[in-house]
Amino acid sequence: MWNRKYEEMDREKLQVLQFLRLKQTIERVYQLVPYYRKSFQTAGVEPGDIRSLEDLKKLPFTVKDDLRDNFPYGLFTVDLNEVVRIHSSSGTTGIPTVVGYTRNDLETWAELMARTLTAGGATSESVVHIAYGYGLFTGGLGVHYGAEKIGATVVPISGGQTKRQVKMMKDLGTTLLACTPSYALFIAETIAEMDLKPSDLKLSSGVFGAEPWSENMRRVIEEKLQIDAFDIYGLSEIIGPGVSYECIAKSGLHLSEDHFIPEIIDPSTGEVLPEGATGELVITTISKEALPMIRYRTRDITNLNSKLCSCGRTHSRMTKVSGRSDDMLIIRGVNVFPSQIESILLEMGETEPHYQLVVDRVGSLDTLQVLVEVSEQMFSDYIRGLESLENKIHVEIENMLGVSADVKLVEPKNIPRSEGKAQRVIDKRLLK
Repeated sequence: MWNRKYEEMDREKLQVLQFLRLKQTIERVYQLVPYYRKSFQTAGVEPGDIRSLEDLKKLPFTVKDDLRDNFPYGLFTVDLNEVVRIHSSSGTTGIPTVVGYTRNDLETWAELMARTLTAGGATSESVVHIAYGYGLFTGGLGVHYGAEKIGATVVPISGGQTKRQVKMMKDLGTTLLACTPSYALFIAETIAEMDLKPSDLKLSSGVFGAEPWSENMRRVIEEKLQIDAFDIYGLSEIIGPGVSYECIAKSGLHLSEDHFIPEIIDPSTGEVLPEGATGELVITTISKEALPMIRYRTRDITNLNSKLCSCGRTHSRMTKVSGRSDDMLIIRGVNVFPSQIESILLEMGETEPHYQLVVDRVGSLDTLQVLVEVSEQMFSDYIRGLESLENKIHVEIENMLGVSADVKLVEPKNIPRSEGKAQRVIDKRLLK
C-alpha cells in the first residue's frame, strides 16, 4: 500500500476531511467562477446552505458541455500563470474540453497514480512499460509521473510499433504493462506472432483502463499474457487516470475519497440513488486547485460499496464500468451495452476476443449485427459448424438481452485493431 494514512483512514475521519475540503472548494468556486455563482443562484443555493455531506445533492450538476461553453479557461479558479500543464480532448466532435493543473494538482495526480500502480503490483524495483498515448491525452503522462514517484523504472513508449514494443518489453525486462485492455490483447497476439511465449518476458501484472472491459476480458488477458490484470479508472475532467483502482482483492475499484466525493444517480431523473444501486457516477473534486468540478456527471455506469475491503483500504469501491449513459445503445426499446455482449461472447469461449457491433435502421426497425472473429482453424472447419456457432451466439444474446441480433463470424484480423481505445460500435443510425 502506498499511503496507509489515507488509504486506510477511518471512515468517520475521512468524512470529516471530505466535508472540510468540500466547504473550501464550494466557497472558492462561488467566489472565483462566475459560471458556478450563477449556476448556484439559479438553483437557489449558496455556500452557507451546505452544512453536511448530505447537502451536496442541493448543488446543480456540471456536464461536459459546461466546459465547452466556458472554453478555454472560464471554469479555472487560478490565474493562468499558476497553471503549469494543460490537457485537452481532441475536439473532433466540436469544441474541445480544456483542463488545467497547478503544481499542487500535478503532485496530487502523481500521488494518486502511485497508489494505483502500487495496488497493481508496482514497486521501486519494477520496470513499467507505458503504452498509453502521451501528449494532450492524460493516460501516458498520468501513469508516467506516478511510476516515477514510486521510483520504478519507466519506459515511456506510448502507442504504435507493437512488434518493437514487444521486443523492448523482452529486452528491458518489463514487469508491469500500462495500456488500454484492447491494446493488451493486441500485444498478446503480437507476442504469439513473433513466436514468443509469455514466459519469455518478465511481465507479471498490468493496469488497464480508458475503456470499459468485462470480467471475462480480464480472464482472457490474464490467460494470454500470464499476468495479474487490474482495472484502473479516471477521466481528464476529474484529474486523469488515478481516480480509482483495483487492489489484489479485485472486488471493485477503490475511489480515492480523500480527493473526490462520489455519488450514484439515476441518469434519467438525476435523483441520488442509495448505496449499492447501479446508475451514473457523479464526482465532486475536493482538492483540485486549477479546475475544481462540482457534481460532474461522468456518464459512466457503476455502483458503490463502502464496506471494508479485505486489503484493508477503507475507501469506497466502484464496480467495473459497464457502459456509459450517453452511448448506451437503445435497440428496439432495449438498453444494450457493448460490454454485455462482450461478456456473453467471452463466457462462451468459442470465439476470439475481438468483436464489433453495427447498428442500423431498416424502415422503422432498428437492426443489430454482431461481427465476431473466430480462430483460423475454426474458420476453415465445415460451414455447418460455423452456422451452429452463429446460431448459438444469436440465442445467447436474445436470451440474455432480449434483443435479436444478426451474428456473423469473420476471419482472424477482420475486426480493426486499435492502439488506443477500440471502436466497438458503429451506429449508422446517427448518419441519417
